Amino acid sequence: MSQSRDRLEIRGLHAAVDGQEILKGVDLTIGRGEIHALMGPNGSGKSTLGYCIMGHPSYEVTAGTIELVGADGSRLDILAMEPDERARAGVFLAFQRPMAIPGVRLADFLRHAVTNVRNPQRKEGQELMPMKEFRSELKAKMGELSIDADFARRYVNEGFSGGEMKRAEILQLAMLRPRFAILDETDSGLDADAVRLASQSIARIGGAGGGSESGAMGILIITHHEQLLEHNVPHHTHVMLGGRIVESGGPELAAELHKRGYERIRSAYPDAAAAEKAMEGSAVGA
Repeated sequence: MSQSRDRLEIRGLHAAVDGQEILKGVDLTIGRGEIHALMGPNGSGKSTLGYCIMGHPSYEVTAGTIELVGADGSRLDILAMEPDERARAGVFLAFQRPMAIPGVRLADFLRHAVTNVRNPQRKEGQELMPMKEFRSELKAKMGELSIDADFARRYVNEGFSGGEMKRAEILQLAMLRPRFAILDETDSGLDADAVRLASQSIARIGGAGGGSESGAMGILIITHHEQLLEHNVPHHTHVMLGGRIVESGGPELAAELHKRGYERIRSAYPDAAAAEKAMEGSAVGA
């Protein structure tokens, strides 16, 4: 990978939930302009990795580092930052199961979020992004993603179908334009047509950077299936088993896993397979 662009570097990451170790030494580097797919059986630690990157308070990082490394060599310690500071620094997590926020309209939520991300030094109570500018940009993004204008007037995720929740997450991604996006099973609970639409939308957003690698997003797609990768062909595919990444490859690895499952992986990495078995039945290792 070229060192002349921003990158998200994860080194030796160990993490636990309620005292149970889930991640057991994860190493991963994602450069801007790259698409990475993270695949693995249920309970292998994929979602845990996403939550640790974003700073979920229930997930305790016990060892290792997560850093944003600039093209100039500067380093920003993500683990020393609160979740909102990570978001302002350009890190985004699309949740597998987004929360509803009754009484808060999606447009209002987005205006506050976009303002804070684009003006990281803003204090609460200070002026928001001008309404005219925000509405113009929101309308344009919703048009690009074929989202009805009424969608923005609804309360965040309240009464949303699974597909609507995922579309709301993708709209947030489009408006916030992060440096690095972690998409946690965005295809979960969607039918084939909805997954295809999500795949197309992510591809349209992720490549928006003037065509330059330095401006495009670095994307980590956590998924069980190949379909979400249809329009987002991964530069790198990683397999997580038993709390660590055991194998990496290109798009052909994602195709193999989709077609044949994980038996070859388990046979090739018996220690990780044993760790997986020990973690079975634990929801926190998702």
